[in-house]
Amino acid sequence: MSFSSFSFSSDLSDSAPVAPTSAHPLAPYGWDAHWEAEFAPYARQGLVPGRVVRVDRGLCDVVTPAGPVRADTEFVVPRDPMKVVCTGDWCAVDPVSSDPLYVRTLLPRRTAFVRSTSSKRSEGQILAANVDHAVVAVSLAAELDLGRIERLLALAWESGAGPVVVLTKADLVPDAVTRSYLVQDVEAAAPGVPVLPLSAHTGDGVDVLAAVVSGGTSVLLGQSGAGKSSLANALLGEDVMEVRATRDVDGKGRHTTTTRNLLVLPGGGVLIDTPGLRGVGLWDAESGVGQVFSEIEDLAADCRFQDCAHEAEPGCAVLAALDNGELASRRLDSYRKLMRENRWMVAKTDARMRSEMRRDWKRRSAEGRAAMDAKRGHVR
Repeated sequence: MSFSSFSFSSDLSDSAPVAPTSAHPLAPYGWDAHWEAEFAPYARQGLVPGRVVRVDRGLCDVVTPAGPVRADTEFVVPRDPMKVVCTGDWCAVDPVSSDPLYVRTLLPRRTAFVRSTSSKRSEGQILAANVDHAVVAVSLAAELDLGRIERLLALAWESGAGPVVVLTKADLVPDAVTRSYLVQDVEAAAPGVPVLPLSAHTGDGVDVLAAVVSGGTSVLLGQSGAGKSSLANALLGEDVMEVRATRDVDGKGRHTTTTRNLLVLPGGGVLIDTPGLRGVGLWDAESGVGQVFSEIEDLAADCRFQDCAHEAEPGCAVLAALDNGELASRRLDSYRKLMRENRWMVAKTDARMRSEMRRDWKRRSAEGRAAMDAKRGHVR
């Protein structure tokens, strides 16, 4: 299978934004009739529209109809970290003649890619706003981590964006049969998601991805060393992003992108390049997990009990599929892990959920003790 002959069909175009208003200076950045309507009240106040292309230490770069400006973010830094200004946001800013110049407010987001932070306060962190396509970059130069791919896809689905997986550095796997097996492994872990092997080095497959991301806003996600900066340069047609080689010792990447940058693509659409993601914690992503493991969710609909935990319950369709080989044990283990992690994350910020989990834990513990006593012949 050659890269150029590889093709896929997807419904990603369904998430494309409304057609841009004709001849508007911000049309290349995604301005359309929807944003024009959202901005109308601020236009009457004498403010101008803009899109945030980079955020850095209390300031941000915003592209406006008059060109790029540097604006203060003092008015868009609330206590809630989920509402702070982020790359990809549309906003209302002071006229260019103002000094100092402030971002006055953010327009309501269409979508937001969110992960949990590593802080003990269990806060969410927005990586990109108003995204239509989430491009998950996975390097074929390293062993595939299917669990990590599933995790990223869960967050992508939850964000409201349409995910696509790109297998970068495919030129390092010259054998077509081996490469096809790797694609099949990822496809099995990403049902309903386009999977595209490509090489930024040779250019094979880049045109297919360029066609996908030509409509709307795309965010590029993945670990350091996945080849995101090289891929961004290939899509841009020039060396805009710095590229470094992976370490020879362990094959891991070095951080080259340190901020999230929004870039206009020559073939249409915009791309948000992000720093390498070391930790990818779930953030209230139950529906996203369900989408990634859609085959398990479909099987669960046939379980005898509506609240089946797929552990040892009689009449469990999921366990039956596991026994007859229809469902892979790795998939079920990964599903359980992500659902468990998501429940704990939600419980940290939801007192009612914590109470329900405590009651559920006590009930299961009591049932376990009762079963053990019955097995030993003890009667309480």
